[in-house]
Amino acid sequence: MKNIVNYIFEIGVLKKEMHNGFKLIGSNPDSVAEHALRAAQIGYILTILENEKNGTNLSPERVASILVFHDNGETRIGDLHRVASRYIDSKEAEKKAFYEQAERVPEKMREEIKKYFNETEERNTKEGIIAKDADHLETAFTAKEFYDLGDELAYDWINNVGKGLETQSAKEVFEEMKKTRFTDWWTGLKKILYKKIDGTEITHGDE
Repeated sequence: MKNIVNYIFEIGVLKKEMHNGFKLIGSNPDSVAEHALRAAQIGYILTILENEKNGTNLSPERVASILVFHDNGETRIGDLHRVASRYIDSKEAEKKAFYEQAERVPEKMREEIKKYFNETEERNTKEGIIAKDADHLETAFTAKEFYDLGDELAYDWINNVGKGLETQSAKEVFEEMKKTRFTDWWTGLKKILYKKIDGTEITHGDE
């Protein structure tokens, strides 16, 4: 039980570990934990879309689980951006860290999360391919948020993701994302705060 408790404390470090690539363009990055959460939800969505398109019965829960665990090794090696990866074999280092971490959890779980990691890195299953697309797509969404705020260099991340996506659903989501401002989701959702004497309705932000 002590090992499990230590494992849970260790993965809490992901809340403090920054998604470091965006530091190269001067933006304040999200945490690895934040990235993993949205990636998992994107993976769940993509799996359902792929099932609808192809008549398959892939598990969205499995894809989401893959993504929840996939960056855990970064508690030990950090999130190495692409410039650092020019000099350090981050893939091998992350795999070694992930496997050593897994020694702290029960054997059945250990073997399952190792499979999760390998499916994503090797893309040797359909779920692994979807998970990798979701991982990349989440980064593109974050880059689009920075781009919409005026950081033009963030578009490099968006372009790179577009070149690497494998599934049709991910490609379609990606194309729609490029046409959408990251603030569009709340358009029309502002609650009316009050009316002026002349009947004019005032919402927050209009004062």
